[in-house]
Amino acid sequence: MNLKDKTVIVTGSSRGIGKAVAVEFAKKGANIVLNGRKPIAESLMEELEALGAKTHTILGDVSDFDFAQKLIEEAKEVFGSVDVLVNNAGITKDMLLMRMAEEDFDLAVNVNLKGTFNTIRHASKVMLKQKSGTIINMSSVVGLVGNVGQANYAASKAGVVGLTKSAARELAARGITVNAIAPGFIETEMTEVLSDKMKEQAVGQIPLKRFGNVEDVARLAVFLSENRYITGQVVNVDGGMVMNG
Repeated sequence: MNLKDKTVIVTGSSRGIGKAVAVEFAKKGANIVLNGRKPIAESLMEELEALGAKTHTILGDVSDFDFAQKLIEEAKEVFGSVDVLVNNAGITKDMLLMRMAEEDFDLAVNVNLKGTFNTIRHASKVMLKQKSGTIINMSSVVGLVGNVGQANYAASKAGVVGLTKSAARELAARGITVNAIAPGFIETEMTEVLSDKMKEQAVGQIPLKRFGNVEDVARLAVFLSENRYITGQVVNVDGGMVMNG
């Protein structure tokens, strides 16, 4: 897919991986629809527009089914199509399983998994009529192998994998590709708060002996959008931390 003037929706795009994804697509000349629950910084919109992108912001929570519909419909109304959907919005509510509150389990699943379903559900209607489109879902290596204190997050991200593969099978006949990216330890605001000891332990699990950066993930998202013969895949961006034989 030539991304020039295509419409790209990036949920959870105010910072971190989502912000980097928006920037990489802007470099390709795409129109960027930014989404978050809190206001998007003017500086980000200015950065994207300086790269030649047209931008539009739609604030709201993708775990709300009706808002997800509004997000897709407004994006199409503003730019005329919905060509790429990057489901990046997500949260963590870490706690040991035996102490985890029910509401924290529900919240992780609602945002990370149901939010992804909501946007796919509405975007697929538009893409089916277009007979083209790309959907990229952010999973996590935690969704593949689990992690202590993250049962809710791991369950939600494992669900994203199953959702990705099912959607890929359903939508392929109309030229729509659906893939997932599973980041490992990536340098973001989330990992900055880890103690030095925790960072050392994490790096010890990574064959490349370093954290990744947000651009590593963002460039893969662009690649998956440009390639029309990759679908139903989960691609790890983890420095080799999770190797499947």
